[in-house]
Amino acid sequence: MTVPKAAFSAFSVLLAFMFSAPTAYAQQAPAVVVAPARIVDLRESVDLTGRVVATQKVDIRARVAGFLEAVNFKEGQKVTAGTQLYQVEDGAYRAAVQEIEGSIEAAEAQRDLAVLEQERAKQLIATNTISQAKVDTANAEVKKAEADLVKLQGSKQSADLNLSYTKITAPFDGVLGLSTADVGALVGPDTGPLVTLTKLDPIYVEFPVSTSLLLTYRERVLKGMTPGGANVGLTLPNGTEYPLKGTIDFIGSNVAQGTDTVTVRAQFDNPNALLLDGTLVRVTLEQSDKQDVLAVPQEAVQRDQQGAFVMVVDAASKVELRRIDVERSARGLSVVSKGLKEGENVITEGVGKVRPGIVVDAAAATGG
Repeated sequence: MTVPKAAFSAFSVLLAFMFSAPTAYAQQAPAVVVAPARIVDLRESVDLTGRVVATQKVDIRARVAGFLEAVNFKEGQKVTAGTQLYQVEDGAYRAAVQEIEGSIEAAEAQRDLAVLEQERAKQLIATNTISQAKVDTANAEVKKAEADLVKLQGSKQSADLNLSYTKITAPFDGVLGLSTADVGALVGPDTGPLVTLTKLDPIYVEFPVSTSLLLTYRERVLKGMTPGGANVGLTLPNGTEYPLKGTIDFIGSNVAQGTDTVTVRAQFDNPNALLLDGTLVRVTLEQSDKQDVLAVPQEAVQRDQQGAFVMVVDAASKVELRRIDVERSARGLSVVSKGLKEGENVITEGVGKVRPGIVVDAAAATGG
């Protein structure tokens, strides 16, 4: 059978393409993504779990018994120190004060009379008109009258104090919770908390730090390897970063034996009440002073039995395997202490397609 000339020509072209395609593919340079080694401010940091704790939190209670006449706040309201929250009926307490005031006036009159009798007795004893026993009696009556007056004045202070307790006020600035009593309720020292007052600004965050981490940090500070002090940042439960930084104001002196940790506390300003008492947050402790280091993306660092290495692409797009010393890693970057210079490009994507000595088609990493 004779093959048509046109068909034979097309078949020849197809064979030529099939045999030439692998050769062209083999000659194509592998595509990789590179990023430069650069100097960045990469301060040492550590992430821990902490819990928000109110700086002040108290249960407001009634200190005297009586029926509530008024509730002067809205639940959840912010109040300042001294704001009246409740009014307990005060009629009986006012009457007690008035009664004692009357007794004090009578006692003062009795004391004045005793003083007059004392002065008269002194004059008469000078002329031997009365006996010394009567003078002694007059002196004793003055002392008794003064003692009675002191006792009544103490009762007056107690009555005034009880009267003042009928006005239940906020002891500090804070946010009020739910009220447990309404107008008309009978309250007293045994009725339990009426409302909880919580101070949210400023606010504390407490977090445990392992003793090994704390000791290492202190040793590095003493050796001058790390500056003292730290910036304290927070990440909220929804993943957003809290906009204000805190300061450490307390480091515990006892180690929790179950976890081998020390309690550390930081204080934060909380003007918008974003931080609520009891909230679980992520705490970031970061070195306070700037620390410029040479760093590359963490994904560029490879490891084998000999240690860490990167694939460097030179100006001629040729690949070189470079051994490096990695000091630490943080925020997606590896700090290189030896083996690289600033500006040298390392492969971050496609490293599995290359080997030392070949030419690659390098593209800069996004943002690199």
